[in-house]
Amino acid sequence: MATPTETPQLLPQHVAIIMDGNGRWAEARGLGRTEGHRKGAEAAQRTIEAARDLGIPYLTLFGFSSENWSRPAGEVDDLMNLLRYYLKKETAEMHKNGARLLVIGDRQRLAPDIVAQIEKAEETTRDNKRITVIIALSYGGRHDILYAARELARLAKADKIDLDKIDENAFSALLMTKGVPDPDLMIRTSGEYRISNFMMWQMAYSELFFTNTLWPDFGMADMQEAVRFFNSRDRRYGGLSRKAAIV
Repeated sequence: MATPTETPQLLPQHVAIIMDGNGRWAEARGLGRTEGHRKGAEAAQRTIEAARDLGIPYLTLFGFSSENWSRPAGEVDDLMNLLRYYLKKETAEMHKNGARLLVIGDRQRLAPDIVAQIEKAEETTRDNKRITVIIALSYGGRHDILYAARELARLAKADKIDLDKIDENAFSALLMTKGVPDPDLMIRTSGEYRISNFMMWQMAYSELFFTNTLWPDFGMADMQEAVRFFNSRDRRYGGLSRKAAIV
């Protein structure tokens, strides 16, 4: 609890993370990339627990981008097998701990058995309230926007929506993240400074935190550092700063 002289810490309602650095972590240790991805999956588990314990309601993890399909076939196969393993292993644990799972992305490119596992996990955890974990798989921000634009065009062509009523809310309701608040905070690990086609519409006003920590080493201390950074920001949304507004 804050003392009378402390400023209470504000928690971001939605944290989105670009999990980067698995390959470099493995290479630095003379290990194969698959081992880096396995350790990265363990970091994802720790981060879900950290977000839950901090009281963050929404957490999105960028697990596999639409561009990642261009990686060597063997690495993609290893990633898909790792996904199968953790979907099977972690669904019961997430359900037990009150976590709801949502998966966004192009499911048509995923194997049918993986899609079936995703649907089962989403159904099993659908009523959980403690934290919502969104996993972005085969996801690209441009594709997300394009998909929503196409849906709006179809609705307009069928006279199911008035063109004059198309606004940001109508558009957001057709994105893959519909019903989920936009991220307040985006974290990218491994020292890279770009958003890599991730939630481009949704992150219009997100605070961006970049850390040199490689994803397999990410944990509670890193999450707390990111939250402290979030609290240091003056979120103006295009308006005056809080200080200027008071003067």
